[in-house]
Amino acid sequence: MNSEQQQAILSIALLAAFADGNNDEREREHIRALAESLGQGSGMDLTRLYQDVLFKRMTLAQACSNLGDQAARQFAFEMAVCVCDADGRTSEAERAFLADLKTRLQLADADSLAFQQEADAMADAGQYAAPATAATAKQQAVPPTSPPVQDEAELDRSILNYAILNGALELLPQSWASVAIIPLQIKMVYGIGKRYGYELDQGHIREFLSTVGIGLTSQYLEQFGRKLIGGLFGKAAGKWGKTLGDSGTGMAFSFASTYALGQIAKRYYAGGRQMSTALLQQSFQGMLGPAKEMQSQYLPQIRQRAGTLNAAEIMNLVKGR
Repeated sequence: MNSEQQQAILSIALLAAFADGNNDEREREHIRALAESLGQGSGMDLTRLYQDVLFKRMTLAQACSNLGDQAARQFAFEMAVCVCDADGRTSEAERAFLADLKTRLQLADADSLAFQQEADAMADAGQYAAPATAATAKQQAVPPTSPPVQDEAELDRSILNYAILNGALELLPQSWASVAIIPLQIKMVYGIGKRYGYELDQGHIREFLSTVGIGLTSQYLEQFGRKLIGGLFGKAAGKWGKTLGDSGTGMAFSFASTYALGQIAKRYYAGGRQMSTALLQQSFQGMLGPAKEMQSQYLPQIRQRAGTLNAAEIMNLVKGR
């Protein structure tokens, strides 16, 4: 995939990220910082690309015109669907964007519709990862007098298992599998809060992720963008997809971000939610480095887990069955 194709697909992914018009300032900052980070060493001015998209100097028509290959066009559509699904079900504005994109890319309805249904189904399953609202306001607001966790090692094992699972999802050839990563992180944080006596809901957990420094849309953009820029996508049988032989970048990021998130959530709820925003962000960034180093240690387990996963199991894991 040449740099022109890479930039076209990244442009489409960024356009998808802003399609609903609801990104708050923190999410935009996550995406801006990501573009700056991805651009370093890539030979591409991705900060300028981000600005072109944000200020509407790059249009969907322009981006699509740079994708002549049918497989690349299908791949760009799949990435856009996943970006739109990253923060839950697609909005009306996002559905309109995807319909326009499909028309401009001249995609066969059967292929694009099948993929969109699979990704949307996974996003729908994510609504069950944690309750929509907390059980009671009192349970949510009052910190526990003594944490009920009897076995901290057990909680650490649970966090590690989530990290291994999310790393394994990045090894699967199906692009929609990555849509499950954020719901599984939400489910993990919900379980940690509950172990310390807090009844959390989707809104609180999503806010916690954003406060720590994990944007919902930007997290998926980072997983996808680092693999794309790193050349970790290959073409086989007329389609683009993740190459199983060299998916280390995405796997390391998903493993590390999930593990670091779990450990910071454990500290936060064990301490009665007293950590400041600055301390949460600093602690999360400080944990990312060691977590990335841990990934190589657990690579055999990640690969083994990937070999056992299928669509039905992923769906059930997200739903909590």
